[in-house]
Amino acid sequence: MDKKQTLSAFAALSQETRLDVFRLLVRAGEHGMASGEIGEELDVRQNTMSANLTVLLNAGLVRNSREGRSIRYFADFDGMRGLLAFLMEDCCGGSPETCQPVIAEIACAC
Repeated sequence: MDKKQTLSAFAALSQETRLDVFRLLVRAGEHGMASGEIGEELDVRQNTMSANLTVLLNAGLVRNSREGRSIRYFADFDGMRGLLAFLMEDCCGGSPETCQPVIAEIACAC
């Protein structure tokens, strides 16, 4: 991920509903959620949810898949890893042990 993509991701996550959506989709894991389910879970109207999902999609933080008349959304874990890698690429100044607690905290145990 480059600086421009990182700024886009931060802009997408800087709004409360979009941050909630992204975290919800991370929790949903590989099964993702239908857009209607996301709206119901977060009590957000369909048109508002659609706009927020589009912002997250364009920022590379979610991906989608059409299932008949519905669209299922998933957290884009490659996008999330790219964002985290960009943030940590200059970490530690040659001392990887300094970053180990951070890496251990964000490592997925699933």
